[in-house]
Amino acid sequence: MKALLSVSDKTGLVAFAKGLVLLGFELVSTGGTFKTLQENHVPVTAIDEVTGFPEMMDGRVKTLHPKIHGGLLALRDNPIHMKACQDHAIGLIDLVVVNLYPFEKTIEKPHVSLEEAIENVDIGGPSMIRSASKNYRSVGVVVNPDRYEGVLQELTANSGTLTPQTKADLAVEAFQHTARYDAIIAGYLAKKIGKSGVTFPEVMTPVLTKISDLRYGENPHQKAAFYKLEQEPGLPQFEQLNGKELSYNNIVDVDAAWQMVKGLTAPAAVVVKHTNPCGMAMGATQEEAYVKAFEADPVSAFGGIIGLNRVVNRATAERIAQTFIEAVIAPGFDSEALTVLKQKPALRLLILPHFTQVLPEKAYRYVPGGFLVQSPDEGVLSPATLETMTLAKPSPEQILDLIFAFEVVKHVKSNAIVVVKNGQTLGIGAGQMSRVEAVEIALKKAGAKAKGAVLASDAFFPFPDSVELAHAAGIASIIQPGGSKKDDESIRVCDHYGVSMAFTSIRHFKH
Repeated sequence: MKALLSVSDKTGLVAFAKGLVLLGFELVSTGGTFKTLQENHVPVTAIDEVTGFPEMMDGRVKTLHPKIHGGLLALRDNPIHMKACQDHAIGLIDLVVVNLYPFEKTIEKPHVSLEEAIENVDIGGPSMIRSASKNYRSVGVVVNPDRYEGVLQELTANSGTLTPQTKADLAVEAFQHTARYDAIIAGYLAKKIGKSGVTFPEVMTPVLTKISDLRYGENPHQKAAFYKLEQEPGLPQFEQLNGKELSYNNIVDVDAAWQMVKGLTAPAAVVVKHTNPCGMAMGATQEEAYVKAFEADPVSAFGGIIGLNRVVNRATAERIAQTFIEAVIAPGFDSEALTVLKQKPALRLLILPHFTQVLPEKAYRYVPGGFLVQSPDEGVLSPATLETMTLAKPSPEQILDLIFAFEVVKHVKSNAIVVVKNGQTLGIGAGQMSRVEAVEIALKKAGAKAKGAVLASDAFFPFPDSVELAHAAGIASIIQPGGSKKDDESIRVCDHYGVSMAFTSIRHFKH
């Protein structure tokens, strides 16, 4: 029996190799792996003794040889293959243990050069893995050091052989390993040496790696798991400091809460239910922002998800602890806040290492059989970008509220209406088929507090009826994208009532 070992990750290598020797395996190895085994007194043959050629070109060429790939690919039950092995002195290889040059870790280093990255593109390793995997009925292939113990146990129990199912499972894992490796290389090189200015290439190779299985999906009868998109920043980088296991719905809502507050510069807080904000606010302090967000709709806030864009302090933690909350996501928690919140053992506390990081350049949405891909809805309004369309002009305080309201409405399911006053949402109308009904819901939520407030719409008003309702509730200023054929009618109604209206030329549909 012969095993070929060539690994970059030396974790568990020596113990595994010694176990193979005890089972009667002859070991063949390359470069650094050979050196490690020799230094640990493991009997091993160098690859160049098998091939008759030295490793050359700085190690670029060492295993690309018929005596290696013939030993991997030969079909044991094919007389022609066996005769070729005999005629050319090709020894059969029964087990391949390979993991690849650390390309992924290399490109994660700051300021890594393209040349260094290229030198960490493995050629011989993937070739051996693919050859062994293609011939999985005869050859076992191990690419993951976590597999060593189980493989060794099975070899020991079966006189040096692996079961057909184990070899098949290892081959599938091996092909997944090389596919992931190639996809990461392709993604990196597309950015470094691909055509400039290409946002949506003809072929995309996203890599998804499972983080964990989940208890169930949106509902208990659905199965689910959580995957991370390799080489992309985002929510999977969170660290959980306290609380129960996250559910599918928790993760979706935590993401929504994070997205809503991450881009705001002032202390901000949001309470989320079913991906929509129950309440969202800014304040002079974190505690003030949270209290305003919670009090915007305390009934809906029960059992919600909280997002905060500052490290959580004790005062805010004590406020949070006064009601039932499912999870809190923030840049961090100070020690006193953790002491308070960990008294609730089920409360999930999450931090992100780069809370305010820029979103990935692409946003994906799955539809059966394919993906929709778009750039994320980014961009922050400033007072200079607003175009006032009415005779009445918003005050400086109203302008701040208009900008905040339009930022909030971006995160509300369409059709979406948000009412704001003094940096606090007062009413939110989300996900309505009719825009005027969204207005009615938001104004009903706001009640008497709507007097003197501002109102934001995620898209234009197709009819002036929404403006009539807003005025009747006491709304003082409106912000909307504009672009309707009936914009002039809405503007005339505003002028009639002395309501100011600003256009953004930016629409914020969220489906």
